[in-house]
Amino acid sequence: MIETVTLVGIGTGNPGHLTLDGAEALTSADTILVPRKGTGKDDLAEIRLALLDRLGVTARVAFFDYPVRDESLPYLERVERWHDEIAARWAEAAGEAKSVALLVWGDPSFYDSTMRIALRLTTRDRLRVLPGITAVQALTAAHAIPVNAVNGRILTTTGRRLRDGGWPEGAETVVTVLDGECSFKALTGEGLYIWWGAFLGMPEQILDHGPLDEAAERIIATRAAAREAHGWVMDTYLMKKIDAGE
Repeated sequence: MIETVTLVGIGTGNPGHLTLDGAEALTSADTILVPRKGTGKDDLAEIRLALLDRLGVTARVAFFDYPVRDESLPYLERVERWHDEIAARWAEAAGEAKSVALLVWGDPSFYDSTMRIALRLTTRDRLRVLPGITAVQALTAAHAIPVNAVNGRILTTTGRRLRDGGWPEGAETVVTVLDGECSFKALTGEGLYIWWGAFLGMPEQILDHGPLDEAAERIIATRAAAREAHGWVMDTYLMKKIDAGE
């Protein structure tokens, strides 16, 4: 039965995003859980395995498969049940291991549910979380832009909320994560500027930016081509009113 869980943020896949604390935690781990995302996404597991190999990690690696969400359920219930099933699969993969570690994309405390899942199997005082580089940090660094205007407010939201509510009232800078449907396309004509990036920090990194009215269709096409080529894509974007452009 799992007693302690260590979550190690690994940034967006670049080994350079791993902190020294994270590297130490992985090299001293007993068992490391590695998810398989499904058909066409095996390289997500391979990136994790390559990172472990680079560090010289000798811990047992246990694989688990992600379950499929039940799309017939209301959203919150769907996610809750999905997390329950993931936790059960962690426990099954861990076997007799009492202490496990997981490599988490980005930062385990930022727009990620890995901590919520871990707390189904252990207590908060037995959960160790080591931060990593977020996609937002990687995006703004790649474009060499600050995330905020001087004395400006920042709103981080999801594609779902952007689709449902449009441009948030009074917003100056909006960062959008978890958007598989390019929700920015609904905001053309509103005088926005977009900075977009996929595979941030990785050799496959793709960047684009410009007035949203000009860049939207270009980004959509680029994203679709990248997904077709790799079987998956991780991307994020930041938008500002046009007068806050470059």
